[in-house]
Amino acid sequence: MTSPVRSLWDAPAASPPPPRRVWRDWVLVTVIPPLVLLEAALRTEVAWRWLWAVVLIALVPTLLWRRTRPLLMLVIAFGTGAVVAVATGGDPQFVSTAYMLLLVYAAFRWGDGRARIAGAALLAASTTLSLAFGPMTPTDLIGGTAVLVATVSLGAGLRWRAASRARELDRVKLDEREQLARDLHDTVAHHVSAIAIQAQAGTALAPTDPAAAAAALRTIEGEASRTLAEMRSIVRVLRRADAAELAPGPGLGDLGALASGDSTGAADAAARAPHVDVHLTGDLASVPPTIGAAVYRMAQESVTNARRHARGATRVEVLVRVDDAGIRLDVHDDGDAAASASPGFGIVGMVERATLLGGTCTAGPAPDGGWTVVAALPRSGWST
Repeated sequence: MTSPVRSLWDAPAASPPPPRRVWRDWVLVTVIPPLVLLEAALRTEVAWRWLWAVVLIALVPTLLWRRTRPLLMLVIAFGTGAVVAVATGGDPQFVSTAYMLLLVYAAFRWGDGRARIAGAALLAASTTLSLAFGPMTPTDLIGGTAVLVATVSLGAGLRWRAASRARELDRVKLDEREQLARDLHDTVAHHVSAIAIQAQAGTALAPTDPAAAAAALRTIEGEASRTLAEMRSIVRVLRRADAAELAPGPGLGDLGALASGDSTGAADAAARAPHVDVHLTGDLASVPPTIGAAVYRMAQESVTNARRHARGATRVEVLVRVDDAGIRLDVHDDGDAAASASPGFGIVGMVERATLLGGTCTAGPAPDGGWTVVAALPRSGWST
């Protein structure tokens, strides 16, 4: 085999995997048999019409397994059809046979490389058999081939699109993990450095000043506890070996810069320029730097989205509240939300960041108009 064919032959099944069955499947297996019987009753000119009706109805259940066993269902349906076509001397002339295109689509949408190669060979053999045993005109041949090619192209195209989006989502999640890892590096490095310095001082003072050595030990204990809390807060974060160089990340103290428009490009600010108000309440000093950096990134993304996508927005409110339960971020704009409310990659990244820290993040149209992003990071998730 050549390299491209070998690659296709070894290609895995579609990812993400398909659902086993959905409600549409049961609608199909319920609706198709009556349509086949109706067509058989009305089209008296079709030879062997009742035999073909029985065969087509018997093959309808293959639709239920077309995603999980696409090649097997395609072979059963087209193999049975080929046997009956040879026995009767011609193909069925029923319009209802079009439901078999769903099996063709499934083979190229969900099947692995072997299923797609075998499916293409089966379709070619079926077309050849129709030419040999059926009264097929050039027009029929061209039209049938065009329909098959369109079905195969649709399945392959949607497969590629789903795989591309899955890869993009993985990239966004990895970027968020890298940013969290960068923030963790900043805080842990600071605490560990303090521990090392205090340990050296305690060692030097222990022979002459036990009280000072004890104070150094207490400082080490506090720094170690804070370091452990920081590490536990994002214990699931993984970092690539070739990630960008570590650099200090922003925190709650940098949120005020969002009001001046530093989070977006000059072109966006000039074009839309909604006024941004930032309000911080509560004991901000009690928030670990990692959590503060996460809140800053989510606020920055929310303000950027509002400036870029909220039509007619004149005001964006950013409210950060710190209390005994944790920290809460609310970002609300007064613009018109985009027609599509489907989450983009920026929202996916915010949700991923909040989830890694034991919190939640939601985004969507507000009941009174505009768009709202709400993120909550409970204190219980900062050290677990």
